[in-house]
Amino acid sequence: MTKSISRRNVAAILLAPIVMGVLSGCAAVGKASPEADKEALKKRAQEYWALVKANDRVKAWNYEELSKDPNGSLEGYLKRGGITFDAVEVREVKSLEGDRATVEVFTRYAVPLVRLKNMETVSQDEWRRIDGAWYHVLRRSVMFPGEKS
Repeated sequence: MTKSISRRNVAAILLAPIVMGVLSGCAAVGKASPEADKEALKKRAQEYWALVKANDRVKAWNYEELSKDPNGSLEGYLKRGGITFDAVEVREVKSLEGDRATVEVFTRYAVPLVRLKNMETVSQDEWRRIDGAWYHVLRRSVMFPGEKS
């Protein structure tokens, strides 16, 4: 009994090496270089801080690590306000180890409730990678360290 080779079989035989090459190339692209990883984090941090500066806390929530926690809530996050930012500059990624990173951020801010204006600081902003995307880690309360953000 002889089998005839159809066009479909010939196409599959000829295209298999090409498809495998493309798929293996995609896997290599998934592993970003450390510099590309830092640039992706810096870009995400800039997007986040631009939203915070624009006082768009609802959109900024999507950049928060807490948004991935089933116990976190947008309502609770929005209650943390009270600071307005006049200037924000994401300066550089200071450290990146695995899924944890620190980004240096300059801010000029005001706390209208207590009439503080033009306060400036350079802080080390913590970020965490979850499912391939970077998320801002909210600082715990300085006054109440046991309190969840």
